[in-house]
Amino acid sequence: MEKICKFFENLDEFVYVADIDTYEIVYMNRKTLDEYGYSSLDEVKGKKCYEVLQKSATPCTICNNAMLEEGRFKEWRYFNPLLNKHLLLKDTMMQDNGRRYRIELALDATTEEVKNGMIREYQNLEEIVNEGLRLALRAPMPDDSINVLLEYIGKELDCERIYIFEKDDRGYDNNTYEWCTSGVEPQIQNLKNLSPDVCESWYHNFSHDKNIMIEYLEDIKDSNRMLYNVLAPQNIHSLAVVPLYDDGKIIGFYGVDNPPARSLEYSTNMLKIMGHFIVSALKRRDLVKELETMGMTDQLTKLGNRFAMDRYISEIRPESSIGAVYCDITGLKRVNDSQGHIAGDNLIIRASQCLARTFDGYGVFRIGGDELLALCPGISEHDMTALVEKLRTDMPDYNVIMAVGAIWRSSNKESMDRLLSESEKLMYEDKARYYANANIDRRR
Repeated sequence: MEKICKFFENLDEFVYVADIDTYEIVYMNRKTLDEYGYSSLDEVKGKKCYEVLQKSATPCTICNNAMLEEGRFKEWRYFNPLLNKHLLLKDTMMQDNGRRYRIELALDATTEEVKNGMIREYQNLEEIVNEGLRLALRAPMPDDSINVLLEYIGKELDCERIYIFEKDDRGYDNNTYEWCTSGVEPQIQNLKNLSPDVCESWYHNFSHDKNIMIEYLEDIKDSNRMLYNVLAPQNIHSLAVVPLYDDGKIIGFYGVDNPPARSLEYSTNMLKIMGHFIVSALKRRDLVKELETMGMTDQLTKLGNRFAMDRYISEIRPESSIGAVYCDITGLKRVNDSQGHIAGDNLIIRASQCLARTFDGYGVFRIGGDELLALCPGISEHDMTALVEKLRTDMPDYNVIMAVGAIWRSSNKESMDRLLSESEKLMYEDKARYYANANIDRRR
């Protein structure tokens, strides 16, 4: 690796090498160091590549590390707003002493771009918007598109933070997305469930087709103390915010904190243009979630189906205690045959409601025609026994009878298939006892 780095040292292109797994910079050639204002490699060695090259607090959303292969170069173009340059990038991967390295060569294509008439200048809104949309549309999912676009806009506008707030069904505002530059503390977890009166003045302006531009936060200290008290702890001294519309209805807002004072109006214009794509991505996100929910939900009972059960199981910590309650709806075939399938469906629904109410807060699923399951991670054996007893006690209230097989383990380190198999076996034993005691032919 050292010999390769020496080869790049005086190359007239930008070159850097970073550890793929840790993002730590191990090398920058002289041209790259000079461009970023560093005098020696020691100033950047060991630092995260995204912190040094993009001034980002998190790995870049456009990072292509996962696509790199030894012996092959991946070529692409990118406008770097920090350098104000169009770059032709060539990326590859190399292994040395058990470590994987990303090697990137970047050619300054700005002059070529200008000559070809592809750009005018950094301030060209159309060019910037198109580049942002191009990057966002490459992302596989709506959430990824939004995050890519926020990162791009944030860097373009040289702001400290960019964010989206969405209004929920209660009228409360929630910070749902954000990007922060390096060194800025994220605020997204602190800005949930803001009551409507906090941003009331903003929404009043939005309803009159006005955007929000605050050049000096201290200017609103007396006129809007409530909003000031929310913004000041975030070290905000200026901001630009625009509304988000869906079919003429305001669904939230998004904005930037602490952009350069000279570009406050420019920032507002860019936000207004990009807002249409942001809303489109939010709607696509909601559609994807709705389709995913449909795919994970039993349509009759609204409980989770087997796909939902598999996902739920995958998220249970191995060291957590676990309880499984396997249920079979007794007499479903008899009801279907004698009263019809509508009555049978109603029986399934009542049984599902009984199980879901008893094990509220845990995972409850319909895993077969007449089979239901409750999974209880983190539950104590005492609480598990009490809930199973409550389930049996509550069944008459729902006019249902279920065979129940319950099992508890102090940890989830054994096979989950084995746990379910054992609880199913106990359920069949309970079912057999019921039919034997009732002297009923199970085939009827």
